[in-house]
Amino acid sequence: MTTRNPKKFKFKLQGFNNLTKTLSFNIYDICYAQTDEQRKGYLEYIDDVYNAERLTQILTNVADIIGASILNVARQDYEPQGASVCLLICEEHSASLRLSNEQAPGPLPDAVVAHLDKSHLTVHTYPESHPDNGISTFRVDIDVSTCGLISPLKALNYLIHSFDSDIVLMDYRVRGFTRDKGGRKHYIDHKINSIQNYLAKETRARYQMIDVNVYQENIFHTKMMLKEFELDNYLFEIQASDLSEYEKDKIERRLRREMTEIFYSENIPKV
Repeated sequence: MTTRNPKKFKFKLQGFNNLTKTLSFNIYDICYAQTDEQRKGYLEYIDDVYNAERLTQILTNVADIIGASILNVARQDYEPQGASVCLLICEEHSASLRLSNEQAPGPLPDAVVAHLDKSHLTVHTYPESHPDNGISTFRVDIDVSTCGLISPLKALNYLIHSFDSDIVLMDYRVRGFTRDKGGRKHYIDHKINSIQNYLAKETRARYQMIDVNVYQENIFHTKMMLKEFELDNYLFEIQASDLSEYEKDKIERRLRREMTEIFYSENIPKV
């Protein structure tokens, strides 16, 4: 992990802090469904578990975690599969909330410790299946975008724990500028050298992670892939004990190939 030691940000602002901070990430759940019927069943299962109502509840919990008020909710389930939810939110003015720009892990689902300004939360789901090799992939795209004093990274741990996350690709970027009392522009208002610093220790231990950061542009990117591989965790309606050693090896190679291709964003040539 590459690090730097930027100066601490302590300055009085002129008017509203209008820096735009956006956390965008893709979460992937990989599965092997052996037959056409099982693949159909997997997509139906995902569509049921992560329907628009459930996704709305997840985003509502995010708003609670970061101390935001919900202004409006738009949600939609799609045919044949997939769902979308968008929440417009605003800052919760509460004396009990403590502003925090610390480069430290955000809360897990049972904690509320942060703060958010005018912004939005969105989530979109994309279940799909390989046409002939049994691999099914469920992708969730999430955006947490703020205009205010604190980074949306505080919501990261909760969201990762809300889904079966085999692979997570995350982008955090700060755009625009805000002025201090002397008129000087500030293009970022908090210290950050890696998204990884906002992840809980237990989460970091479970994943292989790679950073690609562009500090001068305030762009931060982290990739995560689970380290441990237990075949039964990736099988839908079948058990590894029901398979021959040849079948287990073939399925595992297909699953690992899918995960590697997504993690590195490139197709692996067939041998």
